[in-house]
Amino acid sequence: MNKILFACLMVLLGGVLLPQGSLAAESAVSIDIYGPGQTSVRLYQADPLAMNGKPFARVPARLEKLETALGKNLGFLPFFDFVATQDILGGGDLGGFRARDMDFKKLQLSKVDLVLTTAWASQGESGRASDDVELRVFETFTGRLVLGKAYSILNDQQVPEVVTRFCAALMQELTGSETFFTSRIAYVCRQGTAKEICLISPQGNDLFQLTHYKGISLSPAWSSNGNRLAFSYVDGSGHRLAVWDRSTREITKYDLPGHTCIGPAFDADDNLAISIDPFGNPDIYLLDGSFKVRNLRAPLIENRAIDVSASFDRQGKRMAFVSSRFGNPHIFVLDLHTGKVTRVTYEGTYNTCPSLSPDGNLLAFARRTDGGHRIFVTDLTTGMERQVTFGPGNDEDPAWSPDGYFLAFTSNRTGTYQLYVATKYGDNAKHIPTGPGDATAPSWSPVAWQK
Repeated sequence: MNKILFACLMVLLGGVLLPQGSLAAESAVSIDIYGPGQTSVRLYQADPLAMNGKPFARVPARLEKLETALGKNLGFLPFFDFVATQDILGGGDLGGFRARDMDFKKLQLSKVDLVLTTAWASQGESGRASDDVELRVFETFTGRLVLGKAYSILNDQQVPEVVTRFCAALMQELTGSETFFTSRIAYVCRQGTAKEICLISPQGNDLFQLTHYKGISLSPAWSSNGNRLAFSYVDGSGHRLAVWDRSTREITKYDLPGHTCIGPAFDADDNLAISIDPFGNPDIYLLDGSFKVRNLRAPLIENRAIDVSASFDRQGKRMAFVSSRFGNPHIFVLDLHTGKVTRVTYEGTYNTCPSLSPDGNLLAFARRTDGGHRIFVTDLTTGMERQVTFGPGNDEDPAWSPDGYFLAFTSNRTGTYQLYVATKYGDNAKHIPTGPGDATAPSWSPVAWQK
C-alpha cells in the first residue's frame, strides 16, 4: 500500500494545528472512560467546505467517502451524541472552517459541545499533486481547537487509513486512549464447513484471513505484547495447539498430551496456559517457552472436575476460569499470588466464557437466561454485577479492549453469528461488519497493532 503523504499546517507536536485563541486547559472537554460513569458529548459534523471557505455545489466523490467514513467510525464511540443539521438553530452554515470565521453562537444555542469541520481541495487545483484535506475539532463554548490535522490523499484506498488516524488522534485527545482505532480483533470466521482465523479492525476494516487450513480453528488468544496468537486446531488427526508469530508470519503446530486441546490463554508474562486432558477430565496447564507442558502432575488448578477457559489479566493478579466442580458450569477466579480460588457466579445454571479486564478488576462472562445467553460484568472488588447486553438471540464470547472500556462479543441477534462491540456500561451494541459467514470468538489485541 502506498504510504499516505502526511502534511500538517502550522505544525505543533507532529500534526496538531496551532489553536486560534486557545483558552485555559481546565475548560477543555474530556471524557473519562475509566470512571464509574460516562460523559455524553454532543458532536456536530459540519458540512465540508472548499479551502476558500465556500460550500460545494457538488461534493467530490472521494470527499463524500471520507465524510461517510468519519461519521461511521465516530459512531462507534457511545459517548458521542450526534447533532443533525436540522437541529442547529439558524441552519448548518457556520461561516467557515477556521475558528476566526465560525459562528459558535448558534452552536452554543443548539447545545453542541464539539464541532468537526472539513476543508478540501481536489487534486489538480492550483497544481496540487493530491487531494488535500484539513480536519478540525473545536470546543463550541470556548472556541478552543481540540485537534487539527491535515492529510494528502492519493487514492481511495487511503481514505479509511486517514479516517482511522484522525479518529485515533481525537479519541486519544479526549480520553487518553487511541487503541480502539489502532488495535485488531482476531476471531473465528466460518467458510463453508471450515473454520479459519481472521483479523479485522474494531470498525470492520482491514480484514485479513490468517489461516487457510480447511479444518477447524478455534479460540484465538493474543499474547500480552501482541506478538503471538495462539489457537486450537482440529482435523482428522485430532486436536493441536497452533501459534502464529507476528514477526515471521509463520504458524507452528504443537502436539500436547491427551485428546483435547482447548482454550489457550497467555498470562501477563506471556506464558501460555491451555486446557488438556492427559488423565481424563480437562484441566488447565501452563506451558514452557517451547510450548511443552511444564509439569503434568501440577496443573494450575487441581480438581477432579472439568476446568477450562482460562483468562488472565495484564497485571499478573488473577486467572478466571470455568469449572463444573458444583455440577453446572460456573466462573471462578484464582489469585495468582496466594493460590486462593473464589467462586464468582451464583445466579443461573450456565455461566461460561470468562474474560478478565486488563487491570483485573472486572470480569465479563456469558450467562444463559430465559431470553438466551447474555453478557454480564462483575466488579471483583465490590461483587456488584451488571448486565451489559440484551439480545435478542444469544450474546456470548466477551473480549475486553486494551483500554478496558469496550467489549467485543458474538451474537446471533440477526440470525447468523456476527461480531458486535459494546462497553462495560451496557451501551447499545454496534455491529462489526466481517462479511459473509459466521464470526465468533473475538480476541482483542492487547496493544496497538500495525501490519
